[in-house]
Amino acid sequence: MIPLSSVAIIGAGPNGLAAAVTLARAGLDVTVYEAADRPGGGTRTAELIEPGSWHDVCSAVHPGALASPFFRRFGLAERVDFVTPEIAYGQPRAGRAAVLAYSDLATTVDRLGRDGAGWRRVFRPLTDRFAAITELTSDHPLLAPRRPGAAITFGLRAAGQWQPVRAARLLGGDAADLFSGVAGHASQPLSALSTTLTGLTLATYAHTVGWPIPVGGSYKITEALVRDLEGHGGKVITGQRVRSVSELPPVDAMIFDTSVWDLITIAGSLLPGSYRRRAARFRPGPAVGKVDFLLSEPVPWRDPELGRASTVHLSGTAGELATAELAVHRGRIPEHPMVLASEPTRFDHGRAPAGRHVLWAYAHLPNGCTVDPTPIVTAELERHAPGFTETIIASTARTAADAERENPNYLGGDIYAGALTTAQTLARPMLTANPWRIGRTDCYLCSSATAPGPGVHGMGGYRAALAALRGTFGHRADVDLAP
Repeated sequence: MIPLSSVAIIGAGPNGLAAAVTLARAGLDVTVYEAADRPGGGTRTAELIEPGSWHDVCSAVHPGALASPFFRRFGLAERVDFVTPEIAYGQPRAGRAAVLAYSDLATTVDRLGRDGAGWRRVFRPLTDRFAAITELTSDHPLLAPRRPGAAITFGLRAAGQWQPVRAARLLGGDAADLFSGVAGHASQPLSALSTTLTGLTLATYAHTVGWPIPVGGSYKITEALVRDLEGHGGKVITGQRVRSVSELPPVDAMIFDTSVWDLITIAGSLLPGSYRRRAARFRPGPAVGKVDFLLSEPVPWRDPELGRASTVHLSGTAGELATAELAVHRGRIPEHPMVLASEPTRFDHGRAPAGRHVLWAYAHLPNGCTVDPTPIVTAELERHAPGFTETIIASTARTAADAERENPNYLGGDIYAGALTTAQTLARPMLTANPWRIGRTDCYLCSSATAPGPGVHGMGGYRAALAALRGTFGHRADVDLAP
């Protein structure tokens, strides 16, 4: 423990709360300020359509929640109930059978037939070194030399699947299609190295911890974090948007779970001029248009096996997805955009009353898009699930522009708080070995805009908290996070 000192955290998303928990357990006086009326940011659950039916506001499926070093140390699996479907993700294809990624690697390899050997050669070494790979992918890429074995294993697989290195690629046919869907989470052209890194990470999680769904919704993760924070003397103040640090009481350190652009505005002259100039060059990425459906029955997938998947990637073949993502990257709405869908009521029956089923879905769209995503998403679902339209009781949509109004971190509807280009993956938000501390100030950045990037893993908050403990408070001892 260190002498009581004060910290203000702006933003109560999972990273802000992870930072708060870590600092409160180290003995600091922690206050979290949140603009919304409930904490959680992207990990909130609400009755969006009718009472008794619970929809996740942003994130719904959480591979990072069980893989994350922070959440493992925090004991999240002991605090929140999860259900992990046998199939992590599936991908329908027009006129062809769906491809499926099972939590069990051997089953996936077997179901891929002649294309399975390549899948095994890529993912067996990664799953065998899961703990080291997870530590690697949960940190800053520039710090990879600290874990040379994991870095070499991961790097060789990344090089092999990076599209410009076609001769070395091990995945072909159905395996290539299956990989493209999980890599598509990056919302970047499939030719980008960052897309390959995203796919390798998420697929490795699929074959180790699976892609779990929190029973009761994503907000259960938020509740666990807030409960622990309050149990160690911290507090969360909701309904208070901080527009300037001058609105805060004097504190020893400030941690920002905000976008880079809000950081510049709120912190102002506290930040070095060189940091403000470089951070201003950070760019948002493509957006998502989200639709929440209330259905009379589960989605009638053409391939019923998709109903057993935690997430469905409606992205077609690798070639079709490449065309769609490139169009979005160029500011156009593709004919068949990538759509991600999840049916939590397949696995968590308490999310809706009898005769009601919840469907969560979003499409990749250009940044700032004001088009209602409902017809776009509905058409893609109907394409792969004939009769889907007849199951719709009601729906509610959020355009890309709406997303920013709901959460200021989502500039133009970019839920990643900054494009996942290769450059912005390495320099997030700029090239430095310690992206969490802002120069030599007592200001720190912990959101998805910094390493290790987006996802509900708490690692940005955890790394920023450790940086603050060392940099501002001179504290280097381990912080016990166990329940």
